[in-house]
Amino acid sequence: MEYDLDFNEIDTLIDMAIKEDIGGGDVTTDSLIPEWQTARGEIIAKETGIIAGLPVAQRVYQRINKKVSFNPKVEEGARVLPGRSLAEVSGPARGILSGERVALNFIQRLSGIATLTSLFVEKVKHYHAEIYDTRKTLPGWRSLEKYAVRVGGGTNHRTGLYDQVLIKDNHLKALKAGQALAKGVRLAREKAPQWMLIEVEVKNFEELEEAIASNPDIILLDNMNVEEIAKAVKIIRQAKPLHPPMVEASGGVTLGNVEAIAKTGVDRISVGALTHSSKALDIALEIKGMG
Repeated sequence: MEYDLDFNEIDTLIDMAIKEDIGGGDVTTDSLIPEWQTARGEIIAKETGIIAGLPVAQRVYQRINKKVSFNPKVEEGARVLPGRSLAEVSGPARGILSGERVALNFIQRLSGIATLTSLFVEKVKHYHAEIYDTRKTLPGWRSLEKYAVRVGGGTNHRTGLYDQVLIKDNHLKALKAGQALAKGVRLAREKAPQWMLIEVEVKNFEELEEAIASNPDIILLDNMNVEEIAKAVKIIRQAKPLHPPMVEASGGVTLGNVEAIAKTGVDRISVGALTHSSKALDIALEIKGMG
């Protein structure tokens, strides 16, 4: 399955990771392993999870030594059990060993995000709601982390500040005006590109009424409990605005409460934990033979 991974965008990150780890050379490997030595190894899953990042690891080895062969044994997005071989690497031993940590770092981090995302997606599979990520990503890693969310079955929220309007509480404070939310939506309609979605964040029912009247594309219910979310969804649906907005819930979403949130009828549930709190999947490289 294709997940639209743009290598032109992430090559800089890969090169930075290689420079960070190898620097002027792998002194241990270069001291112990002759240049002519070949090897064969397998990348092995040590725990259950969803695999993401194999194409990135393959790219790492291509950029370290083009003679290293990288052959995936599972598809991107596959669910694997402990002990499953994910890929075979073969060729110059120096290249395989020098690229080990960089390649594994990418696979472990991205697989961890994909695995956590899949758990949230599984919880809401019987409901209308979709699981979205946020901008709470490691600096420089956003494209990759959002890719991993897609691999895990989630949906990407806005990529950055440039591709969607999201009017939050601090924007409203800066406007310093009565009916600041309505004014914010009006200004966004006037100045932002016409194709952009306009989303507004509300924290209480007073703001919700103002948001409904301002006619945004999305209303974000921020840090409301399940009962408040259910009430807000009912108010929005009963208002029957000319252009009914999508409803998003965000803040404090966990695996323990996400199904209850989905039951309220929201369209979107955004989960910062997908990227800021995922645990890396345990994956290792095992050398199987030397030539």
